[in-house]
Amino acid sequence: MGDTHTGRPRGRRREADRNDARLIQAAREVFAERGWDAPVSEIARRAGIGMGSLYRRYPSKELLAQRMRIVGMEQLVTQARTALAEEPEPWSAFARFLRDALSAQGAGGPLLPLVGGRLPATDEVTAAAARLQAVLDDLVGGAHRARVLRADFTSADIPLLLEHLSARIPVTGERAAALHLRYLDLVLAGLRTSAVDDPTGLQGPAPHWAELSELWNAPEE
Repeated sequence: MGDTHTGRPRGRRREADRNDARLIQAAREVFAERGWDAPVSEIARRAGIGMGSLYRRYPSKELLAQRMRIVGMEQLVTQARTALAEEPEPWSAFARFLRDALSAQGAGGPLLPLVGGRLPATDEVTAAAARLQAVLDDLVGGAHRARVLRADFTSADIPLLLEHLSARIPVTGERAAALHLRYLDLVLAGLRTSAVDDPTGLQGPAPHWAELSELWNAPEE
């Protein structure tokens, strides 16, 4: 009872959450710069967290990477739900989500080249992927029904599109963010449809969610 009144557990929980967020961001940056073989000691150093604290939270690099991709999916789910709730039109919701998602990538760059195919699909990973698919289906479905998004673009295109658009560029973080958003605007111009123009057909079929799962997850033994 006394701890509840003093707020100490709540304070410890906040500190743990802050440490976790720093670790996830540091892991993205270090993996992007040095690859999968980067030492976890560098991740801890950049996050400003001791190795003991890191290993208590994540006993292995694989567990840290699993959490990193779950957090990434949860962030996308939140951004998509926010765009759907706050934007008045399907196209503005679709475009806002992509801009928010791309802006939030930060210095880490795309995740797929770093961890794709290395880690198994745990129950938590599968559940997060299902939530992401559902909200992206809503986002793309609304734009399709409004006939403002080309019909051959699917919700499964979005994760790979964000991977392509968030490529690391050897310039300052601010300049890289501006360039990423510039090319997003060009992509959005190609994705939007109008009553008078039919878009040129795309090369190759769209990806599907099972294919994305195969890209991200290690094969089952």
